[in-house]
Amino acid sequence: MSSSNYFRSWIDRPHLDPNTRLLTEEYQRGITEFMGLIHRQPKAKTVSQLQTEDDASTASTNLSRFRINEIVESSVPKKKGRLVGLGRRTRSVPLSSAPPPFVDPEVLTAQLKDKDDCISLLKTHMAAQRAGYEAQRRLNQQMMEMMQRMYPNEVFPNVQDP
Repeated sequence: MSSSNYFRSWIDRPHLDPNTRLLTEEYQRGITEFMGLIHRQPKAKTVSQLQTEDDASTASTNLSRFRINEIVESSVPKKKGRLVGLGRRTRSVPLSSAPPPFVDPEVLTAQLKDKDDCISLLKTHMAAQRAGYEAQRRLNQQMMEMMQRMYPNEVFPNVQDP
């Protein structure tokens, strides 16, 4: 059997796509259903791809990415927790190439100041606790010495302070 015949027979048989882990038939069926839904909903397509006057791009989006994903997820059938015809859901994959959302520097400095205040408060609280433990340890030691003076013949257990 020649290699081209082998390749053709392999393609014609259903097999798992390594990227989506779907059988090729399922994958093709999902794409066909998705394209059919797009053709049946031309208004949704035009709403998500309106072009504004000040925008030079050809596919400007007035809808948020979240809303577009909701439209796609509501129209694409699910099978075993995955959307048929699509790889992964966007929420399950971190967007490494997307820039982080803008955060006002004043908000960040206020958050850092709050954290610094909290840390300093915890440090003073811990120092007060340590001082209290040290005072209690000294008091326990004085009481042991007093008990040993009052009862010199008694043997008291040597209890370690925590």
